[in-house]
Amino acid sequence: MLSLPELNYADKTVFYEDLLLAARGLVHGERDLIANCANLSALVFQSLPEINWAGFYFLKEGELVVGPFQGKPACVRIAIGEGVCGTAVKEGRTLRVDDVDAFPGHIACDADSRSEIVVPVRMAGEIVGVLDIDAPVPARFGEEDRIGLEALVSVLE
Repeated sequence: MLSLPELNYADKTVFYEDLLLAARGLVHGERDLIANCANLSALVFQSLPEINWAGFYFLKEGELVVGPFQGKPACVRIAIGEGVCGTAVKEGRTLRVDDVDAFPGHIACDADSRSEIVVPVRMAGEIVGVLDIDAPVPARFGEEDRIGLEALVSVLE
């Protein structure tokens, strides 16, 4: 069984450096995208404080389809341009939402979620999916989280 180090979130810069090292170790030598995303969603869910869902959606036939995740059951399909995940794909950028209730068209899979961050996953420069993380507290995700999570998903390239 793989043992992961206890990460300290007090210093976000160091935390994300350590998380990136752990993520690289998890995917090293494994080329299967599903296996790697399963381990990364578990790593994020275990390591990030104050979150209630972490997982991946993959682009399939013009829509996002749920992939490996940790948390309550999720919405299975999301149209491009819909909700935070679909909007992140449409706009091709990471979205941080401080208050999901104020986001037009937010899709509420878990009524406890108050904020969200969605990071596009790219392979060979093309978006293939997103990493979606929800939190039960408003304004949970800051700029350091965006930078750190974008670096994290880059290990999948």
